[in-house]
Amino acid sequence: MRKMKIVMPLILLGLAMAMGCAKPPQPAIDEAKQALQAARDAGAADYAAASLREAENAVAAVDAELQAQQKKFALMRSYKQTAALAATAKQAADKAKADAEAGKEQTRQAAEQLMGQAKAALDEATAALKEAPRGKGSEMDIQAMNNDLQAVATAISEGEAAHQAGRYLESKAKFEAALNQANNVKGMVEQAKAAKAAAKGK
Repeated sequence: MRKMKIVMPLILLGLAMAMGCAKPPQPAIDEAKQALQAARDAGAADYAAASLREAENAVAAVDAELQAQQKKFALMRSYKQTAALAATAKQAADKAKADAEAGKEQTRQAAEQLMGQAKAALDEATAALKEAPRGKGSEMDIQAMNNDLQAVATAISEGEAAHQAGRYLESKAKFEAALNQANNVKGMVEQAKAAKAAAKGK
């Protein structure tokens, strides 16, 4: 009995020391946050927004669990769940980075395709405008279409600058707008030709 009285306090003291020594898994937490920053640096906000939100939520869950444990009495703290959440958060952040890189490459390719289409459409619209019907009252329309084609050329130039700077979403938008505007001019010229032909046929 006397021996038990001596041993039990020692066991309890050992347990208390073991539990009190529980420390946050800081290296794992740091890795998760570094991976999240790497995803942001890779352009995840633009090219993989959904994956980035998942990673940010996962890191936020790590912080919330860490704070919950730190609010507990020292002997009651356990960081097993924090470590598990940190590992999950790193995986989510790594995925966001990979998705961003893939999305950026896809956007680059799409922008380059649109650039070629926009340049071809500009050439076609320019050639078509030279053959547009001239006559009374058509001068202002032709000048307006010339102005539109100048805007197309400007948009293509701005798109190329953005593309070279790696701003592929911006370049894609510029080339797409230029393509639409060039096709619009070409369509108007074709309508004018059709109207003139119809008038001659009467």
